[in-house]
Amino acid sequence: MFDLIVPAILVSIVSFFSVYAITPFLIHALEKRNLTVKDYHRKGGDMIPRPGGPSILIGIIASEVTLFAFFPTTAIITIIVTTSLAFVVGIIDDRKALGGWFKPIALAASAIPIILLGSYDTNLAFPLFGSFKIPALYLALIIFIIPITGNTINSIDVLNGVVSGFMAIASFSLSASLFVMQNYEIAIASLPLGFVSLAFYKYHKFPSRIFPGDSGALTLGAMYGVIAILGHVEIVAAIALLPAVMNSFLFLSSVKRIVEHRQIKNPTIVTSDFKLMATEDKDAPITLLRLILATGPMTEKQIVSVIFKMAFFSALLAIITAFMMGIKI
Repeated sequence: MFDLIVPAILVSIVSFFSVYAITPFLIHALEKRNLTVKDYHRKGGDMIPRPGGPSILIGIIASEVTLFAFFPTTAIITIIVTTSLAFVVGIIDDRKALGGWFKPIALAASAIPIILLGSYDTNLAFPLFGSFKIPALYLALIIFIIPITGNTINSIDVLNGVVSGFMAIASFSLSASLFVMQNYEIAIASLPLGFVSLAFYKYHKFPSRIFPGDSGALTLGAMYGVIAILGHVEIVAAIALLPAVMNSFLFLSSVKRIVEHRQIKNPTIVTSDFKLMATEDKDAPITLLRLILATGPMTEKQIVSVIFKMAFFSALLAIITAFMMGIKI
């Protein structure tokens, strides 16, 4: 057990403090190059540096390389390669907004190393009912999982601190679930995702000093998907993401096509006292944010609090599901 505790503590420290230390320098560099976007929800409409993806990726790579020194496995290489490819997809989209189909297709290509490196098991595990072997179908599932988790996490990046805080909650619940299921090596490999998200949240929470951008959100989402595949916890991972999954489902069911989020009407409007309220425009998409605001205008902090409460509830359900994985009927 001591052989597991030391690398777990070390990768947690490396992932957290690398992002914590690097992000202020990234903020300064982005501001210097005028790579900023307006925060329309904030009084005064401050210009916020974007993207924060580079510091997130550095934190992930630094910690996973550190872990590789303890456990030189293809699983860790898979995490690094797939996550890095997702970052490239995101940074391209940050610099030049591309069509709605670009990200899903490019993220699907990012999943190919998982197959090439053989870092998967064709069994799909369900609570109570055990595992089912689906060789050909699972290969297709791998190609779908990374675009789904990447774009699902990206879609919830709507307010200051939401995506980083949400990912910290979901990731730590996924790590806890992997420990419960005694998949210790992948559990340790998943810890950097939570600590990177937590460190970035320090700068991303309201009032944000930096936005993650597509490069940050897709990097976090892709790594989450890789961990789900490597740890054979696809169902548990999906449960932990329920609020984000609900948001994506609502959006797609109302828009009825894959479209770049910059191309749609804003589902919310800002009031004179800088609260958010749901728009009455019938052509605007239905989203989780719009449903939360159905009861009336709320401040950004109040909305984020509601989303985090939903995230904590889903995280608890995910951990309970992990315990149920060991029970068969």
